[in-house]
Amino acid sequence: MAVFQTIRDFFIPISYAEVGDVVPAEPTVYSVHPLSRDHIQDAMRLNYRCFKNGENYTRTTFNYLFDTPRTLSYRADTAAGEMAAFIFAMITDDGAAHITTVGVAPEHRRRGLATTLLTHLEERLRAKKVSTVILEVRVSNTAAQALYRESGYNTVQRVGNYYNNGEDGYLMVKSLV
Repeated sequence: MAVFQTIRDFFIPISYAEVGDVVPAEPTVYSVHPLSRDHIQDAMRLNYRCFKNGENYTRTTFNYLFDTPRTLSYRADTAAGEMAAFIFAMITDDGAAHITTVGVAPEHRRRGLATTLLTHLEERLRAKKVSTVILEVRVSNTAAQALYRESGYNTVQRVGNYYNNGEDGYLMVKSLV
């Protein structure tokens, strides 16, 4: 039976009950740690909760990211060890980095976790001599756009029909030099 569940999990994203109103989590201290395949179930659950518009990563996508040697991934954990946020970036062949996703649990938002993860990631990228970071963000996601602008990212292009639902995205870039 476990074999069938493993096969099913490989092809079908995890689904969870819809969450109603978000109740902010109790105040806590967060710490940043590497995110590895050992945390895939927690990352998949959190990914599903963060992205409701059909942009959820599947197990296949997470496995690809974990299997790619030039992927950097980190998580922010609560004092109790619960994953509250994550970030993934891939270093490209030309020495730039592409942030593929940043997710923060709804109950832990507005606490600086995305900024903390961005800063942590950028420090690691500088140590690897990466000079440029790129990312895409939904045109409708003005909160994320503001976060990225405050972190030094600049919008360089609007990309039509970037997302699966047809929504446009903005390409944003930051120099780490």
